[in-house]
Amino acid sequence: MSPEPVVRREQSGSAPEETIGYASAVAAGDRVLVSGTKPFTEGVVGGEGSPYEQALLAYRNALAALEPFGLGADSVIRTRTYLGHTRDAEDVGRAHSEVFGAVRPAATMVVVGGFTEPGVLVEVEIEAFRADAAAGADGAAGGDPS
Repeated sequence: MSPEPVVRREQSGSAPEETIGYASAVAAGDRVLVSGTKPFTEGVVGGEGSPYEQALLAYRNALAALEPFGLGADSVIRTRTYLGHTRDAEDVGRAHSEVFGAVRPAATMVVVGGFTEPGVLVEVEIEAFRADAAAGADGAAGGDPS
């Protein structure tokens, strides 16, 4: 019988994680899933900046959620990008290309009805692959499985 996979959850410290009840990133097996990430600075979601600037910030924030697992952009295998307006697709796509163009993850971009914070134009999710976990390591060193 194979051992149960270790699930590790990381919190960013944002207020919604506590009130809604979620983790910013969850590692299970060879995958790390990063929750929907908006353009925020120091815990404050901002509706400032162009769609391109907001997308860059949201992608960088999502990548920061991978850091506790020792992963970066080169480990990303899927992105999901949510837009508030179709007109922003080109600018957000340009930001995606700057961050992930060399990696070329599977990608989805959809337009949604809106976001919970005023002024937010984009939200992103990413999924990363942990080669160490796929090779049999539990990948949870230094973390607290919960």
